Amino acid sequence: MSDFTPNEMMTIAAARALSNDDVCFVGIGAPSAACNVARLTHAPDITLIYESGTIGTAPTVLPLSIGDGELCETALTTVAVPEMFRYWLQGGRITIGFLGAAQLDPFGNINTTVIGDYAHPKTRLPGGGGAPEIASSSGEVFITMAQSKRGMVKDIDFYTSFGHGRGGNHRQELGITTKGPTLLITDLAVWRPNPETKEFEVNSIHPGATREEIARTCDWDVKYAASVDETPPPTAEELGTLRELKARTDAAHAGTASKRGSKDG
Repeated sequence: MSDFTPNEMMTIAAARALSNDDVCFVGIGAPSAACNVARLTHAPDITLIYESGTIGTAPTVLPLSIGDGELCETALTTVAVPEMFRYWLQGGRITIGFLGAAQLDPFGNINTTVIGDYAHPKTRLPGGGGAPEIASSSGEVFITMAQSKRGMVKDIDFYTSFGHGRGGNHRQELGITTKGPTLLITDLAVWRPNPETKEFEVNSIHPGATREEIARTCDWDVKYAASVDETPPPTAEELGTLRELKARTDAAHAGTASKRGSKDG
């Protein structure tokens, strides 16, 4: 089990950043995979919260959306969405907000709304959902995404979720008291914001990745921390847990599709 893909390395590196005591507001997709790998390995007592109001969720397969019945069925409890946002999120009870991005700039500002001009966009994206509130009210924010020049851009087309704005103390100047983005995990590297400028810089490079590849897949000028490590490769337990989770998910969703197809026929 020594071979692994860049996406597997990204998910596992993200999972490692979570602790047993975290209360994590989970995004669908890569964030959900990372959070559940953490729960199934080193952080069994982590509290996972999804936007639909499920608290203490422990899904056996990854959800297709926040409305997936798997989330409610495996949660300790489910509360109304207004209570989820007002009491849990805006009440300061979430330690980590875990988000993905369609576009991301060097200061952790996220766009999931439109590509191009807002009035006449090239692509209209799904939108922010609860991400703007997650970005401002969670204790800190982790971001995960695969690297590409289309995704990691110097200037995003629309501010959906506020990160560090223009950098420096911009976030605090606007009266936002939470830390904002403190970690970016891509399929090539682990990035953290510079303590002063708040611009993301590479802290560790994943096994097999290179500085040239990182630069080639990022539209901004890549900066590096004073000391850059190699990300430890996945352990057999981490990789096995992730692959088993994905296999269960694929089997469950394939079964659902098959049943729907037979009904339609």
